[in-house]
Amino acid sequence: MRTKAFAFAAMTLAAVLAGFPAAAQVQERTIRWGHLNNTDHPVSMGVQKVAEILAAKSGGKLKIREFAASQLGNEMQEQSALRGGTQEMMSASTTSLASVVKEFGLLDFPFLVSTTAQADALVSGAFGKAMNETLPSKDLVALGYWGLGFRNTTNSKLPITKVEDFAGLKLRVIPNPVYLETFKAFKANPVPMNFGELYGALENKTVDGQENPYSVILSNKFFEVQKFVSATSHTFTQNIILVSKKFWDKLSPEEQKMLQDSVAEASTYQREQTAIAADKALTELKAKGMAFNEIAPAEYARMQAATKSIA
Repeated sequence: MRTKAFAFAAMTLAAVLAGFPAAAQVQERTIRWGHLNNTDHPVSMGVQKVAEILAAKSGGKLKIREFAASQLGNEMQEQSALRGGTQEMMSASTTSLASVVKEFGLLDFPFLVSTTAQADALVSGAFGKAMNETLPSKDLVALGYWGLGFRNTTNSKLPITKVEDFAGLKLRVIPNPVYLETFKAFKANPVPMNFGELYGALENKTVDGQENPYSVILSNKFFEVQKFVSATSHTFTQNIILVSKKFWDKLSPEEQKMLQDSVAEASTYQREQTAIAADKALTELKAKGMAFNEIAPAEYARMQAATKSIA
């Protein structure tokens, strides 16, 4: 009788626990998530949405603490911290991974895509998945991509309406060979520089201009130190959501799924905010006195032709 009673009790307990598998496998954790953008930027909005969803899924046990505006260092420093296990998460331009897996540099090739839909399809398809699979061996885990929009050029000297207008301009670029070669092809003078140094360099005229999505230009108040913004749309910026593999491996399968699902669920919202921010940012940049110009199709084609040799 006692054996039967014990067996029944064990079965009952197993059934109860089976109903709450996640709760039993979720610990109290604080996840530090760093990025270089300000808190009014769509990246920050995405981080906050992930934090909200993850808290709900985990009953408040898994908390994300955001460190915006390069508080934890530049992208290379944060990447190193993730690989070493001293920081849990970051969102960064895929450019920063090119020094770890050189194929990530392919996403920086000029005029690779012409629409946001094409850009999204590229990273959500076979290429993006193949890139993700290269990262665990580098002590990183990728949870997804957030498109941040096309990069456009600003400067303090003249509107860029044709490829010849780039000639001689000192333009800050991401420290990446593809960006350097792109603007050399335009006959500009590209200057590699970390993002945190950029505003001061523009203000002091160390460089004449820079290139970034409209939302970044607005959020970082480059309109205060730049006069012209030109719709060159030369590259589409992708942010990749990264987790330290050393941290990832400490998570239970349930915690991993909660984090992965939270990023996936927040991605639609984040992309919506990016589209809204791009339209709003351009309107605000004009209102704040920046002179905006489109590029005529024929001149845009000439810019594309100028970069054909980059490989």
